[in-house]
Amino acid sequence: MLQTLRRSRISGVGKFLPPRIVKNQDLEKLMNTSDEWIKQRTGIEERRWIEPGMTNAAMGHEAAVQALKDAQKTPEDIDAIIYATLSPDHFFPGCGVMIQKSLCPGKTVPALDIKNQCSGFLYALSVADAWIKSGIYNCVLIVGGEIHSTGLDQSPEGRDIGVLFGDGAGAVIVEPTDKTGDGILVTKLHSEGEHLEKLWCHGPSSSDFPRLIKGSQVIGESYFPSMDGRFVFKNAVTRMCEVMVESCQSIGVKVKDIDFVVAHQANLRINSMVLEQLEVPAHKTLNTLQKYGNTTAATLPIGLQEAKEGGLLKPGQLVAMVAFGSGFTWGATLIRWS
Repeated sequence: MLQTLRRSRISGVGKFLPPRIVKNQDLEKLMNTSDEWIKQRTGIEERRWIEPGMTNAAMGHEAAVQALKDAQKTPEDIDAIIYATLSPDHFFPGCGVMIQKSLCPGKTVPALDIKNQCSGFLYALSVADAWIKSGIYNCVLIVGGEIHSTGLDQSPEGRDIGVLFGDGAGAVIVEPTDKTGDGILVTKLHSEGEHLEKLWCHGPSSSDFPRLIKGSQVIGESYFPSMDGRFVFKNAVTRMCEVMVESCQSIGVKVKDIDFVVAHQANLRINSMVLEQLEVPAHKTLNTLQKYGNTTAATLPIGLQEAKEGGLLKPGQLVAMVAFGSGFTWGATLIRWS
């Protein structure tokens, strides 16, 4: 007789944002840009950037502590760690073991690092969900953290990318639920590597010959992110709409049944167009882009924390998360919130 799979739920959320606020007016002094230009094209008004000495893993630690407290758990309860980021503190090892060291010293829990950019948190959540369902683990910590500011072109020519991104971390605790119909209902994930060069950072690369020159530090244009904005915009809208519909159809619900949407925050015009095409009213979502910018893998857990803190997430609600990012990768998750 087949054993019924368990269902998992998000039981705790947390976030950490660096205290340094960088407004659009501050960037006017560095780049060929303006507050009006940035707001009109992206919706961003300010973002958080780290000060020297702050690390990705340190931000992730603080977010994890909040998530544990929210879930009424301790570090001793953690069975596994998943860390999603495109900006790890080091080339290797990843940030996962750093969280293990700082949060669970002496407890040799497994640590997995995931690099799926803006979709990273959803990919991580799908892994945690599978681990819980299969009974392998009972308490999984997921952290999404990013430090973009130290890798952006802050010269006058850097406005196309340099104004978009912020630093920060978000975390969730995933554990089993015994309530019928609650928890993570479905996650749908996709990728399309054909268009990877439309949004990417080519260097530094292990395919460079040589990768490094001892005693020399050469920073070329390829070390900064590049993007075909119009192409990415069009694909983001199309794919986010598609995967939302796909997710709903897979469990027999309609998009109109969704009570709240936590969408990736890359551009307010993208999100507005997605919601408009799906006929989801604006009051069913929360935007954090204006004050944090694009924090890639940290965006969705930060949004969840702010939505919960603001009383926007209530038990029984059908909550959707959706993201699109470099790779291209994209996905959506439906949760019966509890």
